[in-house]
Amino acid sequence: MALTVETESHIYQALRTASGAAAHLVALGFTIFVAVLARPGSSLFSWHPVLMSLAFSFLMTEALLVFSPESSLLRSLSRKGRARCHWVLQLLALLCALLGLGLVVLHKEQQSKAHLATWHGRAGLLAVLWAGLQCSGGVGLLYPKLLPRWPLAKLKLYHATSGLVGYLLGSASLLLGMCSLWFTATVTGGAWYLAVLCPVLTSLVIMNQVSNAYLYRKRIQP
Repeated sequence: MALTVETESHIYQALRTASGAAAHLVALGFTIFVAVLARPGSSLFSWHPVLMSLAFSFLMTEALLVFSPESSLLRSLSRKGRARCHWVLQLLALLCALLGLGLVVLHKEQQSKAHLATWHGRAGLLAVLWAGLQCSGGVGLLYPKLLPRWPLAKLKLYHATSGLVGYLLGSASLLLGMCSLWFTATVTGGAWYLAVLCPVLTSLVIMNQVSNAYLYRKRIQP
């Protein structure tokens, strides 16, 4: 028997709700896993993976999911209230990323190691710089009068698209970090594959949300 349009819509919404809930749990679980593994405070370097996973796995994921009608933990807030929470979470993510980057630079200086010698380091630097530009671009949405010649709808679309690229860069940096000697020396076998799946899963959920939001805007445009 063929499914009705209404039934398909309910199934789709249920799948989005389930995937969003999984993204919340995976983002938090992965960050806790890295924190347990790194034992923050045991060395200067130990803070780097903790801060980066906190920034790009947990805070940034929550900042993007805050707008999801099915998965947001702040659905009771107004659109303006959720936008402010998004901005705060993104700013915290940027601060954590900057601190994590600064600490690993200091660690390499103390160890007399080369900077940006790996793809992980290059991707991480690019992700942090992109996050900084993204936060700067968000100011234009908070205060649209600063950009009077740009339609607000286009600004939102460009900001969402750029944010997705930045999120994927951060996820790529996390994936490359799990190929580092520090990570592979401790996490092996099935545990390593499960860890790799975490940023992959959250990236898929975030991509679905951003694309769904774009299609929704296209439908409501006259």
